[in-house]
Amino acid sequence: MHADRTNRTVLVVLALLLVAAGGLGGAASFGLLGSGIRRRSLTDNVVADYVGRNGDWFWPVAAGVALVLVLLCVWWLLVILFSTDRTGDLPVAAGGPGRTTLAPAAVVRALTEEIDSYRGVSSSGARVIGDADDVELVVTATVEDGVDLPALRQRIEREALAHARTALDNPDLPIRLDLTVTTAQASRVD
Repeated sequence: MHADRTNRTVLVVLALLLVAAGGLGGAASFGLLGSGIRRRSLTDNVVADYVGRNGDWFWPVAAGVALVLVLLCVWWLLVILFSTDRTGDLPVAAGGPGRTTLAPAAVVRALTEEIDSYRGVSSSGARVIGDADDVELVVTATVEDGVDLPALRQRIEREALAHARTALDNPDLPIRLDLTVTTAQASRVD
């Protein structure tokens, strides 16, 4: 599970619980839960009275719930700290028997070297994310100020990204291209 999906799920559940608690508090203040609750003082210690009467079973259940919450929190932290959206080796359709795979690092290296060779590109980066069966390519390029940006973007899409789609044998490969313009000039000789 990806960390961002886990975070969103936990935060949505927490938000729903807090909204429900606020709604119950509002309903109690308007007397929708009975007039006895509405007339109680906020400082009435109803919870302590209940725990005192049911302490034989309450504390073991509270300890069990706390243990489950601690385990869920530890699991959540591990997912956040150690999850990655990067993919493993990519299967490539070969014409014969056997299995052919391509390392994502090879695709990234070839792609960035090609984009870096284009006039006006200061640097580039890429990464392959997602599951091996459902990958996406994220490409970033820093380009010099004054470069013909539409022409460079078309060249990157027409050449480098087309080569990546061909190498991965996926003509419909989703690719996100982010271009950033910098005022620094590239220090290479063309």
